[in-house]
Amino acid sequence: MSDRQARWIFLGIATSVPLALLAILIFLGKASLPAFERFGFGFFTGTTWDQVNETFGALPVIYGTLVSSLLALLFSAPVSITAALFLTEIAPKKISQTVGFLIEMLAAIPSVVYGLWGIFVLVPFNRDVIEPWLLNHFGSLPVVGALFSGAPFGVGILAAGMILAIMIAPTITSIAREVFRSIPRLEKEAALALGATRFEMIRIAVIKSSKSGLVGAISLGLARALGETMAVTMLIGNRAQITASLFEPGQTMASVLANEYAEAMNPLHVSSLLAVGFTLFIVTLIMNFFTRLLVGKQKGQRP
Repeated sequence: MSDRQARWIFLGIATSVPLALLAILIFLGKASLPAFERFGFGFFTGTTWDQVNETFGALPVIYGTLVSSLLALLFSAPVSITAALFLTEIAPKKISQTVGFLIEMLAAIPSVVYGLWGIFVLVPFNRDVIEPWLLNHFGSLPVVGALFSGAPFGVGILAAGMILAIMIAPTITSIAREVFRSIPRLEKEAALALGATRFEMIRIAVIKSSKSGLVGAISLGLARALGETMAVTMLIGNRAQITASLFEPGQTMASVLANEYAEAMNPLHVSSLLAVGFTLFIVTLIMNFFTRLLVGKQKGQRP
């Protein structure tokens, strides 16, 4: 075929991707209109999700999504960034390639497998070891104790945050590795030549120069955690409530869709669920957009 024909074919295929994204956005926005017209901004501030009385407030599921995702970042970000530093700056090449491959393989495990592992391994360990220890050591403290109060059931917001931390670790680690690899070798050698130790070189020449890229890696991990469905649905307890205790059940925007959409018969209920999906779609889209900007900025700063 001629160059002109090939160009139009490639252009058509490439254009179909953003058009599909736009089509999803239009469908979700149109399907969400009845819920937004009925509840207005109160849809985002309401605390009652009642199918019987047709009262739908998304604040509890938004709260559950944010808390579980932030917990996942708290657990995963330090470990993932440290692992990326080890693989790029300290580990021998063979070990770096092997361990890096194994970490990236975690991203290939289906979400439902993580959920099953969480039910049979993480939840009993959480119920018998972690939550009782947290309750005994921190439950009586004035302010922090509210986070670790209640009965240790094993399932709940804490368990969801822990499984999410494992699931987003490959994303943060792989992007952080690429960010660290973009640091010019001359900068590292210059720091060593000026008398810095190896770990001082890592702190000065690698970490300080990678701040924007690391923020992008963490943001992309957060976006991954916000949209995770099956594993969270299996471990979070699925109760739409706002509670300070991490031991209590909760619900996320993705889990409420997985639990209720198949059985939703009322048009307002369906529209409210699609409004939740529309909100999650917009938030994830915005976070991915700004994350790509940050990572691109980090790469653009390096020759």
